[in-house]
Amino acid sequence: MPSTTDLAPAPAAATGASAPAKGKAALIVFLLFCFMLVNYADKVVIGLAGVDLIAELGINKEQFGLVQSSFFWLFAAGSILGGMLIGKIKARYLLAGTALLWALSIAPMMGSIGFGLLIACRVVLGFAEGPATAMATSVTHSWFAPDKRAIPTSIVVAGAGFGPLIASPALTWVMEKWDWHSAFSVLFLVGIAWMLAWIFGGGEGTLGGARPQASAAISALPDRLPYRKLLGTGTIVGLLVLFFTTYWSIAVKVSWLPLYFREGLGYTAKETGTLVALPYAAAAALQIVVGVASAMLSKRGASSRAARCLLASALAGVGGLSTIGFAQLDRGIPQLLLLVIGASLTSAGYGVAFAAVSDVVPAKQRGGIMGVIVAVYSVGGIIAPLILGGLIDSAATPAEGYSHGFTVIGVLAVVGAVVAALLTNPERDAAKLSKWAPPAPQDASESD
Repeated sequence: MPSTTDLAPAPAAATGASAPAKGKAALIVFLLFCFMLVNYADKVVIGLAGVDLIAELGINKEQFGLVQSSFFWLFAAGSILGGMLIGKIKARYLLAGTALLWALSIAPMMGSIGFGLLIACRVVLGFAEGPATAMATSVTHSWFAPDKRAIPTSIVVAGAGFGPLIASPALTWVMEKWDWHSAFSVLFLVGIAWMLAWIFGGGEGTLGGARPQASAAISALPDRLPYRKLLGTGTIVGLLVLFFTTYWSIAVKVSWLPLYFREGLGYTAKETGTLVALPYAAAAALQIVVGVASAMLSKRGASSRAARCLLASALAGVGGLSTIGFAQLDRGIPQLLLLVIGASLTSAGYGVAFAAVSDVVPAKQRGGIMGVIVAVYSVGGIIAPLILGGLIDSAATPAEGYSHGFTVIGVLAVVGAVVAALLTNPERDAAKLSKWAPPAPQDASESD
């Protein structure tokens, strides 16, 4: 059965838009890859600075968990707002403004800072970074025909893995040479540099609404559908469950993994800077490998459900089992191996899972739906750091607290993977939605 999106490219007449130059599209993918790279470097830096920051501010683990959780307090609001602005404001200015706000929100941490201001800065950064993934994937889709989106989307999303991979050792070196405030100075300058590069080289493409000629279901989708109908499809519900349950692992990896290596397992600061990079290296490589594998499956006739949704669910399930496994082991090579597998596989299918959104959602509404997805999974980012912080403070030893926390996260990922596999089916849902005829446009708000 052919996939709903990974089919032979539709001709220009079918897509209604001419294909952009390959060089320009490649530049966009590179810039958006860097966009995601900076995004996740900004996230992970607090964890890297955690031990020194806790000592300087005189706070406990529960308060540090609050700092990490505060990043997600307005993450959902930013995600939904940013998703709604996609397509309404030119991508050149929307993404540049977003990057500028990132830089401004971390600027106060270049100097001495109090606990209250630290929380405020993290809240603003979370609000600004909320729509990043939705923006990056939506703009990527606008530069490629539907049959070509899986690989570039996976490359862009892989920037989330390369961010901490590069930032962890680099920023650790900066902090050891100077202090933890210097790491934020570096990220401020990098953010400004990306903003300028995007203003002069970025923008949206012309293929956002392109539809594959051979896909009857997708081709027949109305230009707009009620959001309640889109959010009620099994595919979108399943993806919401998958992203929400696996994001617990990502949130804890970003916020607590450096402290786990140092306090839970007893590694030095220098060793931690290297070890923290390993899960991100694996995740970044797997994002691209999974994108290629998904495209190959589609070319061989696999359905979008198999090539995207089931593939992403399987990866998340194995990642959850690995997380449960490493939480039961003591420090050593087997434990480290399972940790890397668990921390990387839970998010390895994000690129292809996001690509599945375009199978059931009209082009004009993808930004909004992606914004809702990011908003929902961000709730996991609020809960996970707080729960882990509480478990660590209440346990007999930090190692025991970390073990309990990671076990919960692993079980949640396995359950979410199973539920998502059962619910997602883009071919089925696209066929149902294509039969839905919107009412006469007497009330514009009804179709929103």
